[in-house]
Amino acid sequence: MKSSVPSLMVCVFGITTGEFVIAGILPDIAGDLAVSIPAAGLLVTAYAIGMIVGGPVLTALTARFPRKPLILVLLGITILGNLASALAPVYSVLFAARIVTALVTSTFFANAIVIAVSTAAPGKQASTVSKLVFGMNLAMILGAPIGTFIGNDHGWRSTFLALAACCAAGFLLVARLVPDVRDATPATSAVAELRVFRNRDVQLAIAVTAVANAGLLMVFTFFASLVTDVTGFATGAVAVLLLVYGVGAAAGNFAGGWLSDRAPMRSQLGLLAVLAAALVLMWSASGSMTVTAIMVFVIGALGFSVIPGMQARVLSTAAAAPTLAMAVNASAYQLAAAFAAWLGGRVIDGGLGLPSLYLVGAAVTVAGIGVSGYAWLRDRRTSRLEVA
Repeated sequence: MKSSVPSLMVCVFGITTGEFVIAGILPDIAGDLAVSIPAAGLLVTAYAIGMIVGGPVLTALTARFPRKPLILVLLGITILGNLASALAPVYSVLFAARIVTALVTSTFFANAIVIAVSTAAPGKQASTVSKLVFGMNLAMILGAPIGTFIGNDHGWRSTFLALAACCAAGFLLVARLVPDVRDATPATSAVAELRVFRNRDVQLAIAVTAVANAGLLMVFTFFASLVTDVTGFATGAVAVLLLVYGVGAAAGNFAGGWLSDRAPMRSQLGLLAVLAAALVLMWSASGSMTVTAIMVFVIGALGFSVIPGMQARVLSTAAAAPTLAMAVNASAYQLAAAFAAWLGGRVIDGGLGLPSLYLVGAAVTVAGIGVSGYAWLRDRRTSRLEVA
């Protein structure tokens, strides 16, 4: 059914915008709730922890549930979570609301993909999934900047109200247009699904995704403060710069997929090396608005260029639990986000200053190169043993 994918795309757009937009309104939240920037940055950690815990566990526990009723319940929780965020009187309530909202996010994505693929025409499964992924790209390109504009002009609480409204629209579209795919995946137990984590290759794939993305995510978490307090951009320019970042991310996503198809590990190692160098360049030129604006596009492109290959690696190693693999992939990325927000806060509190985030981010990216290199050597060693 053709209407299924656009309906699910609206939901993916709204949910993913809720994840990314926090980078644009972080200073507003900190000021209004009288907390420090590092404390506000922990809201990213809260969301990440919710996805890390909720994704694999909730996906496994709901593996037998009919898909459409399940995603409607998950969307309802997302709507309530965003409303609670908008109405939060104190920081602790906002923190809890972010965790609750995040708990259902990975499971929604996993089941949305199952539904979309099951309703796709023969031979169109991959392109159908790409359309849902494009909903995530739109969240970065349009959702985060628009949400930031709303937050800057009408207060950060209005951003969460807008997210609730978007998810409510998605709820109505799903209820009306998406079919109930009851037999989309074979019934399995939660224990059987979770056994995938015992696979050493899955563990290494998660480590690669988590470590290699953490450096850039640290910079992205404190993006608004870096470009305003360090570079000198006006608050109103943050949304525009997020748009620039998002355009770079979309371009890098397509380019990275093309490169990964041809030389997965070589391209990943090379792109990570260039990303580390780009972060060092941003540190050295952090006082220049022109250079910073250009580099925002560059790091967006480089950061997202490595994701397709990492996704493919996680999905291939977790093939024994295909639905859970989607949640595992999201959890790996959120491990990076949680660590990045925590480490970034410690760097700032330690007196090193905001600009040092670029250098620490570059160092963490180099660590990601090391983990990726180890994974590559392990793959080559395994291949040689199989041939022998």
